[in-house]
Amino acid sequence: MMLSIALPKGRLGDQVYEMLKCSGYSCPGFEDKNRKLIVENEEKGIRYLFVKPSDVAVYVEHHAADVGIVGKDILIETSPDIYELMDLGIGKCRMAVAAPKGYSDDTDRTLRVATKYVNVAKQHYIEKNRDIEIIKLNGSIELGPILGLSDVIVDIVETGNTLRENNLEVIEEFKDISARFIANKSSFKFENKMITEMTDRLGEVVRERHTGDR
Repeated sequence: MMLSIALPKGRLGDQVYEMLKCSGYSCPGFEDKNRKLIVENEEKGIRYLFVKPSDVAVYVEHHAADVGIVGKDILIETSPDIYELMDLGIGKCRMAVAAPKGYSDDTDRTLRVATKYVNVAKQHYIEKNRDIEIIKLNGSIELGPILGLSDVIVDIVETGNTLRENNLEVIEEFKDISARFIANKSSFKFENKMITEMTDRLGEVVRERHTGDR
């Protein structure tokens, strides 16, 4: 019986694979940058599934994978029915509201918000008792206010370079984001020993890095 782990492709993936390697779960062939979507480490009994970051929780929730590593932004946006086991402390960024430099909110009219995080944005402005119109975009969110499509954007911000290059700035940060280790609820019950062992080993790496950063 192999334990299947859904891993994000792309920028976060590089940090994830390094953490897995440090915890003793190296992924054979990853360094070769091949295009395989499923890779197995027979020695460890692990099957790696390489998926789009926003799909990791879907695979885990629906038991196509036993465990996975996913950004907290995806979890708070989609609220999947899974167990969140650990904050891995990588892929750190912030959920923020950004607008053109010098922007001033006109509270007498509905605020137009461009975002791919529809549920996050709605909840944020409900708590502020602010009327909004959501404009869902799936990429290049920064174009919203530049082209007059929206007043502000809600998005994750890491360095802020993209905002600055497009004459935008953060006007509010409201949620810290990082990668989380998650598990399918049924898998956690029936594959508890393997999942707990992986959780413990990842936890050791997290603690070592935290100690080294101090």
